[in-house]
Amino acid sequence: MAPPTVTGLLTVDALLAGDLPVLAGALRSLALPALALGLAAMAPVARMARAGMLEALGSEYVRAARALGLSEPTVVVRHALRTSLLPVVTMIAVVSGYQLGGVVLVEAVFAWPGLGQYAYNAVANADYPAVQGFILYATAMYVAIFLVVDLLYAILDPRARTS
Repeated sequence: MAPPTVTGLLTVDALLAGDLPVLAGALRSLALPALALGLAAMAPVARMARAGMLEALGSEYVRAARALGLSEPTVVVRHALRTSLLPVVTMIAVVSGYQLGGVVLVEAVFAWPGLGQYAYNAVANADYPAVQGFILYATAMYVAIFLVVDLLYAILDPRARTS
């Protein structure tokens, strides 16, 4: 039996009601859609991470850090990883934009009620205000994600900070 509707989201409502069997069932139902979305996003991010790390490990400053006698974990984490994360963070932001569109298809295929299903039904029924609302939401999320990326740049790369 479904928990009392508070938010309209089954997982959140089950968590708020403390109904662990319904929560476990909802999480099992989310596994395959999450896997479908995650696998689609993982490939470009992994390729970017590998390419960035290989480039950073072959750079002069990493060679200099090794020549100074720093331990390998220190060289990899403090010097190479910080530099290689910049393009990875950008790729994650770009892929998240594709994920906002992909969630519409995944929720329609798996019949999971959510914003993607809402947008799909709005398009199918020519409900233009609802479509505009979803587009406004997706745009606001995309802008917020890139704002977070810009803030992360300032943390990861000291050269990006302004005085």
